[in-house]
Amino acid sequence: MRALSKACLLLSGSLCAVALAASSAQAIGDEENRQPSTGPSGNANGGTLTASATTTSIKVTQVSGSGSGKSPKALAPVDPNWEPPACWYEPVATPEQLKAAVDRLKKGGELVAVTPSLSWGEELMVTQYEKGEARTSDSEGYKNYNIGQDGQFWRGVINEAREDDAASYACDRTLFWQDANTLPDNDHAPTPEVLAAYAYDKIKVPGTEVELKPAAESKVNLPTWAWLDTATFQEVKVRAELEAAGVWAETTAKPVALHLDPGTEDAETYPSSGDCEINADGSIGTPYTKGDAERTPPCGVTYLRASGGAPYPLKASITWEISWEGSGGAQGDLPDGTFETTQDMTVREIQAVNR
Repeated sequence: MRALSKACLLLSGSLCAVALAASSAQAIGDEENRQPSTGPSGNANGGTLTASATTTSIKVTQVSGSGSGKSPKALAPVDPNWEPPACWYEPVATPEQLKAAVDRLKKGGELVAVTPSLSWGEELMVTQYEKGEARTSDSEGYKNYNIGQDGQFWRGVINEAREDDAASYACDRTLFWQDANTLPDNDHAPTPEVLAAYAYDKIKVPGTEVELKPAAESKVNLPTWAWLDTATFQEVKVRAELEAAGVWAETTAKPVALHLDPGTEDAETYPSSGDCEINADGSIGTPYTKGDAERTPPCGVTYLRASGGAPYPLKASITWEISWEGSGGAQGDLPDGTFETTQDMTVREIQAVNR
């Protein structure tokens, strides 16, 4: 259960209610354009949808890359302390839409959600948004719902990936007005950087296994070549856009390195660090060709002992460099991401035949 906001604590219990579930309050604004949530999403009711604290209007689009192909996988940030934004503010209703929501409330409709966790009844909504009388010290009154003014009413949204985090409580400002083409002067405004971080959390990279030769079975002291070609190893770009606020960001994941862990100490990697750098053409390593069996691969591993009863778990960790650009010329970097695959390698002794 989310805690009561300060506004609710200052008022009579008969005048406000906390949205304990998605179906506790009605949504406002253009719900058809809002992104569905994998969490509670509510139900249709009188032409609107019930409110969800994790329903966002941010539109996410796969711009390029093969992350939407076979078995796409999420990236794990290299920085263990990095997290996507816990919450942010979004425009949710025009003056006319807010008035319509209150009109439905006057006819016995559901409460109106004014924060992700708090909903108000008729008296509070009419007093603050129709009569223009602020009910709390940290809110404003809006005469006749600000009809005729250019802008929208905004409300906090919780990132469904972090809805159980204490940080998601931070976007608890009561439904407020924001002039058109401006962003709130608040740490939780939906800036391009916030959208870039949101897009990062949505990136899916191709779950492609590293090409190996020999593929699944090798011999002791025989080099195993490893590589990734440009056809299956391309950058992935995701766009996050909050159209109603005129803000967007595109986050790009670019593959830059491959790290090999042979799964045993009885092995040598190439290079010795196990870090295979990306080539000028975007590939990693060099494909094996006939006659390369005795050569040292630029990217690969040589096993020095047979695997015995169980194969060695050869781990291949791909590093993706993350950058972004957004509206207003904004740009920056985010922590690198990694994706790890494990491939079983059976290693046998080379059998000699005596005659």
